[in-house]
Amino acid sequence: MAPIGGSLRSGNGASVAVCIGSRNINHLDELVFQCLRFLKDNGFRPFIVPAMGSHGGAAPEGQKAVLAGFNITENTMQAPIAAEMGTQPVGYLTPDLPLYISNAALAADYIVPINRIKPHTKFSGAIESGICKMLTIGLGKADGAGAFHRAAVTRGFGIIEGAAEKLLSRLNILFGVGVLEDGYARLSSIDVLIPEEIIFREKELLEKARQMMPGIPFDSIDILIIDQIGKDISGIGMDSNVTGRHRDISGDFYTTPHVKRIFVRDLSPASGGNANGIGLADVTTRRVADAVDWQKTFVNALTAVSPEKAARPMYFETDRECLAACAQTTGIGETVDLRIVRIKHTASLSHLQVSRPLEYEIQSHPALAQIKEWAPFAFDASDNLEDFIPYG
Repeated sequence: MAPIGGSLRSGNGASVAVCIGSRNINHLDELVFQCLRFLKDNGFRPFIVPAMGSHGGAAPEGQKAVLAGFNITENTMQAPIAAEMGTQPVGYLTPDLPLYISNAALAADYIVPINRIKPHTKFSGAIESGICKMLTIGLGKADGAGAFHRAAVTRGFGIIEGAAEKLLSRLNILFGVGVLEDGYARLSSIDVLIPEEIIFREKELLEKARQMMPGIPFDSIDILIIDQIGKDISGIGMDSNVTGRHRDISGDFYTTPHVKRIFVRDLSPASGGNANGIGLADVTTRRVADAVDWQKTFVNALTAVSPEKAARPMYFETDRECLAACAQTTGIGETVDLRIVRIKHTASLSHLQVSRPLEYEIQSHPALAQIKEWAPFAFDASDNLEDFIPYG
């Protein structure tokens, strides 16, 4: 990482709050470490501030635990982590919408937000997930995230841009780091942005991210099996841009792929028990029901004004029972006719397991190839599906 336009000659000991969110970005720990090292080499005193709204149960130790799941700790990063949840408003977007910012970040001489830029699961617009959203919502901790989501119910998330403009004029942003991932969830590009260009460059980068966004290459699906959901994978556990399903007070939608039943098998290890988004599933396992930290899940869902996402679907002891419940409620008479797709999670789509009724679509799609012979789903001795380990 090189100095921006030669302007960073010496930090003269100035402190810098490096802001990190709750998503598992490819090589995030290395990216953060190198950013911290760059700042130290230029005479700054960097420290880390979790910028993840209410995630981690809206508690300092919970937010540190989220970062630890990405190998970001004070030891590995060789930098302090200031995770306290206190905030204060630095201005107002409208008289009834304060713009909260973390006290720890405000105490620093400069702020450096690092975030992935990608389509959001809840809304579409010129600006979605990225640096601007981190500044307006993530860095506002639970106070800011709650206030902003409540306002967006009636005003829409287009208010992110106006809020970002105000914050960029009030905060000492040293630079922002915008990260793009390709369709295989691999690091594609890293853009270092000066404050004046963050908004318009983020719009450009979002379009690039949109073009690389992976998807399920079938429209009509009877059963979608998702092995894992979690906050490290998507804000709502499973990306609605991939599943085609979203329920929210700001609007429900059912788009391609059109899925009749979603079966979620497990929570990701890095989710920390936060099962926000489980309410978008139709069926799940007792493993999931027992693994959920409902307090964390409820805090997240309430802050996002989305109690629907924390609703618990019906659950069964085994995967075989879950699949039977899904099959029984698809309207398809014969199980051999079911169009089934299985994925590891919504950020891992390079390899899919599918049922034979999708054979013709595989053969006629120029970007798809069958790599194994047809065989029945394999169950273990406990009647659970054997692990799905993507190739490559």
